Amino acid sequence: MEFYPRLGMNINGHEFNYKFFQTLKCVSQTWSQRKAAIKLGVSPAVLNRRILDAENKLGFQILKATGAGSELTSEGKSILKQYNRYVSRIKDSNRLLISGGHISSGLLEVLAAKSGLEVACYSSDDESAFYLAKKDLLDIMSLDDPLLAFQNDLDFTPLAYDYLVLISSPGWEVSDIRELKNQKFVAVSSSSQRLAWKTLEDNSVPFEIYGEVKSPYEAFKIVKNSNNLHTFLNGSFFQGEDLLKEETLHVISMVNFRDFNPQIEEFINYILGPGQKIVKKQGFGTL
Repeated sequence: MEFYPRLGMNINGHEFNYKFFQTLKCVSQTWSQRKAAIKLGVSPAVLNRRILDAENKLGFQILKATGAGSELTSEGKSILKQYNRYVSRIKDSNRLLISGGHISSGLLEVLAAKSGLEVACYSSDDESAFYLAKKDLLDIMSLDDPLLAFQNDLDFTPLAYDYLVLISSPGWEVSDIRELKNQKFVAVSSSSQRLAWKTLEDNSVPFEIYGEVKSPYEAFKIVKNSNNLHTFLNGSFFQGEDLLKEETLHVISMVNFRDFNPQIEEFINYILGPGQKIVKKQGFGTL
């Protein structure tokens, strides 16, 4: 199915349909109300009435006369600019928009490149990506931790397995989790670290969260530039002690927000099939 939305907007409490914005666009391109009317297939009187009605509702001038004909006022240009910004968000594009956790989005970006799929991929965190998805701004959301999908009843597709490794400040060598008693950790929001914290608690190992960041790379930098800090990060991207490999095993996943999109369906089939070789090369566990 193909959809061609024609967007209207509410400005200062007044509703304007797409015909008004088409008028502004044509006048800005032709510098003439008469030429704009011909291009739109309406009479000059109809076009002029659209402009006057809008100016009466809004209380300011939208068009002004010039030596060359007609042009938008600064207010008219501002309205058209904002309208174009919204239209660009909903236009179909050859590139799929992906956002999600740093680990999962990085994996999807590699898989997309290998499959020949053109995407725009933005690394963030699961919660921020879900915010964009709820605004209908994403085609695919990637998840470093499936918890958000379970909490919001989202239909997710597993891509790979990963686990967490212990990263410690220079000079530390840890061979048993009991050595972490009363140690300070840097947390990463929306990550699978919840599995590590639960394991420490289950084993009666008290610990303290020193601070929380959004990026695993930021957590790594903080720990490595400190004296007595630790964190748990994904083994697919970081080298560390795999003390809790089994306890922190989890899936890396994605959520498709575009039904009836053959590009995405084909991409998913690639990931679950030949793409698993790429998954393995990237340091993840295959399904």
